[in-house]
Amino acid sequence: MREYLVVFLVAASVTYLLTVIAREVALRTGAVARVRDRDMHVVPIPYFGGLALLGGLVAAYLVARELPFLSLSTPNVFRDAGVVLVAGAFICMVGVLDDLFELDALTKLGGQVIATGILIAFGVQYLFFPAPGGGQFSLETSQAALLTVVTVIATVNAVNFVDGLDGLAAGVVGGGAIAFFLFSYQIANLNGQSLAVTGALLCAALGGACAGFLPHNFYPARLFMGDSGSMRLGLGLSASALTLSGQCSATDVTRGGGGSQASLLPTLLPIIVPLSILIVPLADLVLAIVRRTRRGQMFYHPDKQHLHHRMLEIGHSHRRAVLILWLWAGLIGFGTVLGSLYAAPTTWLFLALWFVVTVLLTFVLPRVRGIDPAPKEGTEVPEPAVESATDGG
Repeated sequence: MREYLVVFLVAASVTYLLTVIAREVALRTGAVARVRDRDMHVVPIPYFGGLALLGGLVAAYLVARELPFLSLSTPNVFRDAGVVLVAGAFICMVGVLDDLFELDALTKLGGQVIATGILIAFGVQYLFFPAPGGGQFSLETSQAALLTVVTVIATVNAVNFVDGLDGLAAGVVGGGAIAFFLFSYQIANLNGQSLAVTGALLCAALGGACAGFLPHNFYPARLFMGDSGSMRLGLGLSASALTLSGQCSATDVTRGGGGSQASLLPTLLPIIVPLSILIVPLADLVLAIVRRTRRGQMFYHPDKQHLHHRMLEIGHSHRRAVLILWLWAGLIGFGTVLGSLYAAPTTWLFLALWFVVTVLLTFVLPRVRGIDPAPKEGTEVPEPAVESATDGG
């Protein structure tokens, strides 16, 4: 656990420092988010936060290779982590091009498919699922590849869709990474397996990178992650779940799921856990597709009816909307992990209290007057961001 903490801190520290450099590069290259009707920011903000995130993840990977315990892990741990880094670097570069030149949706989708193809080509994909009553079943090669493509691309676009308020995507993914780290680590621990697990390593680094990025990205943001960051985060989190499929046996997941081999829960855990961690952005993605299709628009047509927009409409401030959406994402993500690993009365009581508090904050708090400490939209603008954004424009 201590070495995973080191990985987390290295990723956080390097990302925090590189964010300053990435911001300057974005200003000099003109990679700046202009103010559009559907946007929440009121002044141009530089992109390229994804480059800082990528740098933090690479630094964490290199340090992990030198740590006493992790360095002695089986070769596939760092091999699979390296494959995820390469695929993540590719999709990050696609995002950089989009931040600079505004690529069309189909071009970005093609980049996402190629990045997923890199994962599949090197064996980072769904391999098997534990079957009820013991044993396992494996998908055919084409079926496994198709399920992997759907999972990765859905996660990538879900994170991209939810990246609409300062700090929202980084907080949701960071919390999700910590939840999935707990799941990966405890699955190995409960089954007496090596604690050097690719999923845990990737999630420790991903959570640290998000933590290092948030001080620059929380409202009012000085830097946006852009598509280079949102797509990189989505791929990293989904790939972490894929690596768990290849490094834990079917019985490992079954036993970690509470020991009930007669139920479907162990079979579905490899899919349920990563999906639940990102349930807020995935729900936003599905609602957006349905909403736009009913209007006769393409699914990628932008609008201002995402979940975070609705939070602002019912009376929440920018900061409070982000914090409450973090709570909802954490409730479902951590709730699924804790419920699958520790099905005890105290666990359910804790989750019930979390649910009640979150509901009250979401629907009751806006009705209470005179308690909003956050500045109204557009009234607080960081002076350096205005000057730099103007110079870089």
